[in-house]
Amino acid sequence: MKNYIKDQIKKSYETKQAVYENDNLINKIEQVSKLCVELYKGKNKTILAGNGGSAADAQHIAAELVGRYGFDRPSIPSLALTTDTSCLTAIGNDYGYDKVFSRQLEGMGQEGDLFIGISTSGNSKNIINAFEVAKQKNITTVALVGRDGGEMAKMADIALVVPSNSTPRIQESHILIGHIICDIIEKEIFGNGVS
Repeated sequence: MKNYIKDQIKKSYETKQAVYENDNLINKIEQVSKLCVELYKGKNKTILAGNGGSAADAQHIAAELVGRYGFDRPSIPSLALTTDTSCLTAIGNDYGYDKVFSRQLEGMGQEGDLFIGISTSGNSKNIINAFEVAKQKNITTVALVGRDGGEMAKMADIALVVPSNSTPRIQESHILIGHIICDIIEKEIFGNGVS
């Protein structure tokens, strides 16, 4: 069993190593970070959504921004569309599960906001529908995905594709990328910046 545990840790490390060595992905993480800094200076917000473990990641990243990441500072506006059970169940009941995020984005998203859709496969229909609403409202879209990026990577303004086919490894890298973006936002807006 110890060897199995060590093997799981090694696989996680190897996926993060692949992220580390992927200059295109690093450049896109930097691009998203800079975009977030600019939109927050303009009084806009980030909006996130995902299903299952990716819903938890959406909530985690939003909480890091609204609360704090590394140090005390003013709250940064961020919203996870996965948290309001009344909205989710009403929309799911009345319009279908494929509309649970697009309907919320239609009501709460504004031009200049940033929508981050999180999915390991990149093919979550409810996030694809939200991307379509985002385009109509001039909301920039980021796909935080894995595998080949799926349909979401084709639709997004920026696609952050973790180079892995393993759902757990993709999710572990998603939260790493989310943490890096939160860290940069916080330091660029309220700290001494990053080099």
